[in-house]
Amino acid sequence: MNVPGPSVTVDGLLHIRKEGQTLGLEVVAGHRGLGRAILRPYVLKTGLALAGFDAYLQPGRVLVFGASELGYLASLQPAARRSSLERVLRHDIPCVLLTDGEAGPAELPGAAEAAGVPVLRTKLPTPIAIAKLTGYLEDLLAERSIIHAVLIDLLGLGVLIVGESGIGKSECAMDLILRGHRLVADDTVEVRRRAESVLIGTCPELTRFHMEIRGLGLVNVRDLFGVASTRSSKRVELVVQLERWESGRQYDRLGLDDEFYEILGLRVPLIRMPVAPGRSVANLVEVAARNHLLRQRGLHAARTLAARLDAELQGGPDVDDDEADGLGEGEAE
Repeated sequence: MNVPGPSVTVDGLLHIRKEGQTLGLEVVAGHRGLGRAILRPYVLKTGLALAGFDAYLQPGRVLVFGASELGYLASLQPAARRSSLERVLRHDIPCVLLTDGEAGPAELPGAAEAAGVPVLRTKLPTPIAIAKLTGYLEDLLAERSIIHAVLIDLLGLGVLIVGESGIGKSECAMDLILRGHRLVADDTVEVRRRAESVLIGTCPELTRFHMEIRGLGLVNVRDLFGVASTRSSKRVELVVQLERWESGRQYDRLGLDDEFYEILGLRVPLIRMPVAPGRSVANLVEVAARNHLLRQRGLHAARTLAARLDAELQGGPDVDDDEADGLGEGEAE
């Protein structure tokens, strides 16, 4: 289920905390505009707008005034400075951010109050302030989806376990946790898309560190197994889909063909895992993760064997592992 990213107001920006850190923002002026919405994560830093070339001032983006912008404003006469600020603040920008602890020109508070645009200030240097603010807003404004699944950090690999309700996703995850792997989210996984090709999975704050085990009810994994048994987020790199075993159905026996699971327009490698009585699903999921890590290093067991068989049937020389991997990759392409 795709859901829109949460809206972020300027007032919300004042209270953002990430990994125990804040931007240390204070409001200099424009308190009545704290409800303005920030729509894009990337800030504006265009001194040309103050000189009259304001065509690239885009709505919904924070406008940053650093040393160069403030230096230019200081070079203007008071009337020209006021006119320049009023022209810029007429645009639909959510707020102005002053960096390096600068107070800004004397005309700025009055112009901001008149336009209803908040002016914020941070003591952080301009490059650090922009990098931190962009990172925070990328998380909050990212396209996201809610998936009924379990997310595990397995050998450093983010493995998303999906399947119909009651098939054993949580029980499989608990087995993996008992082996030292780490829980990210159970039952409800919030996945957000970062940049062009990164999917980050996390757990809603309300249910973080909790699992539902049929017959036991809710358990707190962190309380049971300690801090090392959980983590707050993880990149989604592999999807394992648990499916009920069906007699007579043809299942992939070799693993030569790649399958993918689409999340937010991105394709994630997919393993279909039949579930039947007597099968240790946790063992199989762990082996699938290890095998995927090997494939990322170019070691593909199925293609290696297929290349050897082809060489044998054609009466050619034996193919070693490295050559076979290369042949397999070529055939797959």
